[in-house]
Amino acid sequence: MRSILNINEGWVFVKGMTEAPAAIPGNGEIINLPHTWNALDGQDGGNDYFRGTCCYAKNIMRDALPEGDKYFLAIHGANSSADVYMNGKRLAHHDGGYSTWRVEITNTLRNENCLVILVDNSANESVYPQTADFTFYGGLYRGVDVIAVSETHFELEHLGCPGIYVTPSVEESGAKVAVQTYIIDRQEGDTVSFRIADAEGKTVTECCCEEEKAEFVLENVHLWDGTNDPYLYTAEASVLRNGEVLDCVSTRFGCRSFEIHPERGFILNGREYPLRGVSRHQDRWKIGNALLPEHHEEDMDLICEVGANTIRLAHYQHDQYFYDLCDQRGMVVWAEIPYISRHMPEANANTHNQMKELITQCYNHPSICVWGLSNEITMDGAKDPDMIKNHYALNELAHKMDPTRPTVIACISMCGIDEEYVHIPDVVSYNHYFGWYGGSMEEYGPWFDKFHAKYPNTPIGVSEYGCEALNWHNSNPESGDYSEEYQALYHESLIRQLFSRQYIWATHVWNMFDFGADARAEGGENGQNHKGLITIDRKYKKDAFYAYKAWLNPEPMLHICGKRYVDRVEDVTRVKVYSNAEEVELFANGASIGKKRAEDHFFCFDVPNEGETRLEAVAGELRDESFIRKVDTMNPDYVLREQGAVLNWFDITEVEGCFSLNDKIGDVTKTLRGKLWFAGLFLTLAKKMNQGKPKSGEKNSKKKKTKNPEMNSGVMNMIGGFTVLRFTGMLSMRNITFTKEELLKMNAALNKIRKPKN
Repeated sequence: MRSILNINEGWVFVKGMTEAPAAIPGNGEIINLPHTWNALDGQDGGNDYFRGTCCYAKNIMRDALPEGDKYFLAIHGANSSADVYMNGKRLAHHDGGYSTWRVEITNTLRNENCLVILVDNSANESVYPQTADFTFYGGLYRGVDVIAVSETHFELEHLGCPGIYVTPSVEESGAKVAVQTYIIDRQEGDTVSFRIADAEGKTVTECCCEEEKAEFVLENVHLWDGTNDPYLYTAEASVLRNGEVLDCVSTRFGCRSFEIHPERGFILNGREYPLRGVSRHQDRWKIGNALLPEHHEEDMDLICEVGANTIRLAHYQHDQYFYDLCDQRGMVVWAEIPYISRHMPEANANTHNQMKELITQCYNHPSICVWGLSNEITMDGAKDPDMIKNHYALNELAHKMDPTRPTVIACISMCGIDEEYVHIPDVVSYNHYFGWYGGSMEEYGPWFDKFHAKYPNTPIGVSEYGCEALNWHNSNPESGDYSEEYQALYHESLIRQLFSRQYIWATHVWNMFDFGADARAEGGENGQNHKGLITIDRKYKKDAFYAYKAWLNPEPMLHICGKRYVDRVEDVTRVKVYSNAEEVELFANGASIGKKRAEDHFFCFDVPNEGETRLEAVAGELRDESFIRKVDTMNPDYVLREQGAVLNWFDITEVEGCFSLNDKIGDVTKTLRGKLWFAGLFLTLAKKMNQGKPKSGEKNSKKKKTKNPEMNSGVMNMIGGFTVLRFTGMLSMRNITFTKEELLKMNAALNKIRKPKN
């Protein structure tokens, strides 16, 4: 029988060791898995986190292993490439940091064994991801097991497979369930026993045969019905010889039907089931991506609290434990590979292998309904023939491996809707940030209406939308101030626009949680993307979180916004309350300000701001309190100040009637001289993109020349809403930085360009 031994404890870690040692290193740090070496430097900004090769070593005693004929090492996450050595012999290499892979170690085992795993997250043009807005944490950041099996066993090595695959097909009140297994070294006369059990473990049906597959019919099937009723069956298979069980595997599965309709949206089990949810990155504050089960559970609890029924698991394969939680909680999941931002021709094979691993390892999860081919891969343009060809190949591969699920891509906002690449998958979604990265938030509805009108037979969704918010505050919030108030206002608008359009098959907020992006230098806290509804440490739910909770979670709720915004200068201040109650009453120091009704769940009250005011919102039995205080001048702690910035907006010289770094690019380029100046800036950017030293541990001795991005109307529309200073700061995400002297020179040039009189 199969036995699994977890070996997470007692590893020796040596940072920067590039060669496998013959024995356990004496200069290492004792650690337990999961582990990443970028838990701190991958979240502090500067885009300087360590990327290179590190060594994990562990002694394994043969007599401490469970009994078996064959032994396999199961590595559940080594980012991003790794080599396994046993007693000095190199056994395997793997590229791809987010999937499970296994290595047979039977023939190299001795009484005492030195196991070494070299893990490498350095730059490598043949492995995805390499360019993206998140930190590529290095390490053995998920668990490692030793699996002992008999000579005859269910397949283990092929793409990290589970050894058993279940394909349910719902038909009227019943379901056909096909169960397929793959057995290694099966002998004549061996039989296979199949069993299906209900959620309580009671056998529903079973059979024993000589085939490695079986088909069952479940009468009056209990459907997996999303968050309403995520019912799970269990399929089990055993291989037997003379009545003795040699190996056994099992998996949970759900019976459901679904359709993505271009007009009616997502349809689950025959009824319209609008998908409204979030995207999730897996990392945490000072932990990186080395998560424990309780971290995954807390994330799922929070996602359920906000009321989501769908999750886009970006931008890579997540832990099987989290997919299990999605099955259990009824989440509809978008699963994808990290084919992102920049097409790398040398990595086409890697995209195919990562797709094979994703589908092979995740096939049985009823929560997964779409396979994601890529994300924002046209950042440098949508015309690359090799990129288009690779998408056709990936699309065909996904359909061949799994005909039951459609494919999808997440398109960058600037990608035109007529591009060939957009129409390769079965369904499509767009990453839009109107009102944050250029344009206005009111553009969402009209944009999607335009797409839907031109391509009425193509299901269209929203794969990313959002804006950043930190502990900055403003009674008159505007794009770029990073205030909690602007984020709340933004999502109020997006909820109204997106949730009212039935044809939008799914909406995924970017993001559920703030996450590590070491290249970022904006918002006053470098090293993170702050678009989350909750902070990276999971300690604070921003006001926008409660906007969604009021819409999506049916449990009665009431929340006064702006609890961190205490000091206010205005004589009458606007106070917002989010609730799913029909009516809310607000009290100020015990006196009623009035009762309000709001069909959109967003209640607004104008409150006299005098001295200190205790606020209390009341809706039936629900109560929530807050506090405000009248001040004469704006509290400087509420105003954005960039940390470690080369220049802040208040340090910039401004000349009356002329431009400066504090002006928006769209305004600058309305003038002829401004257009010429920006053209010069763009040439400078192109040069900077192809300069700079290779990152630590970069495999290629020569730095690859980066393709210059297209400066089309979509790009200009996006960046036109940025101030020049904000734009130059955000370029750090593309490894482009400016010195203080360069910025001052830019500002001096802009100070000589006069603004239009009108």
